[in-house]
Amino acid sequence: MCTFKIIAVTNRRLCRRPLTEQLERIASVNRPDLVMLREKDLSEEEYQDLAERVTACCMRLGIPCVLHTYTEVARRLAWPAIHLPFPLFQEQWQELRAFNVCGTSVHSVEDAVWAQEHHAGYVTAGHVFSTDCKPGLPPRGLGFLERVCSAVEIPVYAIGGITEKNVELIRGTKASGACMMSNMMKI
Repeated sequence: MCTFKIIAVTNRRLCRRPLTEQLERIASVNRPDLVMLREKDLSEEEYQDLAERVTACCMRLGIPCVLHTYTEVARRLAWPAIHLPFPLFQEQWQELRAFNVCGTSVHSVEDAVWAQEHHAGYVTAGHVFSTDCKPGLPPRGLGFLERVCSAVEIPVYAIGGITEKNVELIRGTKASGACMMSNMMKI
């Protein structure tokens, strides 16, 4: 069994400082095992500019980084790791083998099984707890997370509303780790 991992999911709008400075702070206070550069609201050009700075920062800090959504940016930067929303993963899965790491977000057991069958290296499953990112949508809960973990053999990372207070509940499941956004972007 692998070690439980903490993934810092970025959201520069939550930061009180520039994102690269925030990542340096996170690394010194609560070092994550991985950074996922989410920033889906940016244009592809803006995302590439930010990705160049963030990947350089992560390499300097010795923290692996996964780019998100923009596969062409990852290709142009020769970046080996990409994470896609499930609909994009479904569209592009045959073209993703060039990446060393490719994951996707899932919201059902069926999505997770499909992702595994189509060569996803891991999935994020959520949202587990209530989160400001999904206002008005009820959380899927720990039972959902356990069902996803039991249905696949690839790593499953919980996402959605995970904080220092409830991460121990995730550790008590079969999940390989937890993704944290607000908890990391606001420290």
